[in-house]
Amino acid sequence: MYKKWSFSVAKVATAFIRLSMRLKSSDVRPSAPLGSRILTSVDDIFKHNMWDHVQWTEEDKENARQKVQENSSVQLPLTEQGKFDTDACQYWDTFYQMHQDKFFKDRRWLFLEFPELLPSHAEDQATETLHAHQQKAALQHNEAAFQTSTFPGQDASFRILEVGCGVGNSVFPIVNNIKGTNSFLYCCDFSPRAIQLVKDHPDYHNSMCHAFVHDICEEMASFPFPQQSLDVILAVFVLSSIHPDRVQGVVNRLSACLKHGGIFLFRDYGKYDFSQLRFKKGRCLSENFYTRGDGTCVYYFTKAEIHDLFSKAGLEEVQNLEDRRLQVNRGKKVTMRRVWMQSKYRKPHSSP
Repeated sequence: MYKKWSFSVAKVATAFIRLSMRLKSSDVRPSAPLGSRILTSVDDIFKHNMWDHVQWTEEDKENARQKVQENSSVQLPLTEQGKFDTDACQYWDTFYQMHQDKFFKDRRWLFLEFPELLPSHAEDQATETLHAHQQKAALQHNEAAFQTSTFPGQDASFRILEVGCGVGNSVFPIVNNIKGTNSFLYCCDFSPRAIQLVKDHPDYHNSMCHAFVHDICEEMASFPFPQQSLDVILAVFVLSSIHPDRVQGVVNRLSACLKHGGIFLFRDYGKYDFSQLRFKKGRCLSENFYTRGDGTCVYYFTKAEIHDLFSKAGLEEVQNLEDRRLQVNRGKKVTMRRVWMQSKYRKPHSSP
């Protein structure tokens, strides 16, 4: 399968170097994050597993477009599509039953790309504004109106929510980095099995983390904290699993939980990622939306879609990047073009 969809090594490397020679050094090595390992020599291509900031030629783009057009030419009948939405929880629960906590690796890159997860970074940002007292007053008002007398993490000065936390591949890197900072992490998933695996982890502590089962697509489902009480919301490869028609409502509801000045951190699949090109005919549900063999679904975003998604929720763009990399299987000598989206959107400070 890899051979079928892999790109010619010499062709990829030669095209990249040819394009790099036409660009200024500042263009080839952007100051943006997302890595700084740049491929500059054909001989080096198999020295590392990943190359950053890969440039695509027009031919590369056209080849990807044709493959997507081909694998989406046959879509599943509407009568069969509904189960992938209504039974999504069941499919993911089965996934975690099969793989437990062995499928995904811990995301140790989180703090490099998302330093906003650290309260010290947020405090530095807060000193640049004149709205601290206003935020505090708004938070106190919302907490007073909350239906319960107490809630997990109510004494914390910095609160994070990770949606779609799975078995905790982001949870525990975060927990281990916020110890002793008066911070609190909420994490939710609609798979009861995944949440139980989080709670069974030896690093899980109720004093700094609250894991709970929650379906973010459910409009009436309540959170265990007040609105406008979160400093950070993290969604990593989560929104892509939701039916495209539901995503805007999800982002709207989540954004309402942010404090003024709070930030929404997002990372997910981008259009023309290698995994999109590998789908066979008959797995497409709608444009850029597919179902895998195990029943789980995935959507591939564009920058414009992401900007519209968060802007319509009332958030302001801080970052909206397309992360294009060349992933290398050094054993099989094949290369794969990966496309991920990484974005940060902030809730505006309330008017004076």
